[in-house]
Order: sequence, then structure tokens, then C-alpha cells
Amino acid sequence: MGAQVEPLGEKEIEERLAELPGWSVEEDLLRRSYHFPGHLPAAVMVMHIARIQEELDHHADLTLGYNRLTVAVNTHSIGGRVTDLDFGLARRIEEIAGAHGAH
Repeated sequence: MGAQVEPLGEKEIEERLAELPGWSVEEDLLRRSYHFPGHLPAAVMVMHIARIQEELDHHADLTLGYNRLTVAVNTHSIGGRVTDLDFGLARRIEEIAGAHGAH
């Protein structure tokens, strides 16, 4: 990560959350849970997210259940606060979720 990243304020977080239905910020983590028609689509989405994370060099905690995937992310390099990097990853995840049958 090249440029200095700053934590977002409450108002900035609220504005960005308005653009990402289903996402929330709890305990300094940007998070969302997705449901799938079965286990395989959920597991495939984990692999797709992993590829995006490598591309962005920014990684979330992914928790895979049978037909559920929970994504939780913040920026560790600034002490575990929510930043624009986290919202960028969330937007990329939202772009692919529908193709995996996530809701």
C-alpha cells in the first residue's frame, strides 16, 4: 500500500454504507453476510474474493459456512480502523456476488 491511508469518520462511513446495502460497520469492522443456494457456490465465491484481494493487496476475514459467507474487513496498518480501502474491497465483492447466487 503506497499512499498513507486515513481512517474514515462516522459521516464518511455512513455515506459509503448508503451505497452498499447489506453492509454495516460493527466494532471497527466493515462486514456483510451472504447466503447461497448451497455450499459449492459459497466456496467458489471465497476463491473469487481471494483473487480480488491478492489483486488489491488488501485482505478480509472470510468465514465460510455451509451456505453462508461472512466478510469482515478493516485496515490493519492503521490500527484496525475502517478506511476507503475497505470500502473499495466491499464494492468489488458486491460486483461479483450476484453471479455466485449470493443474496
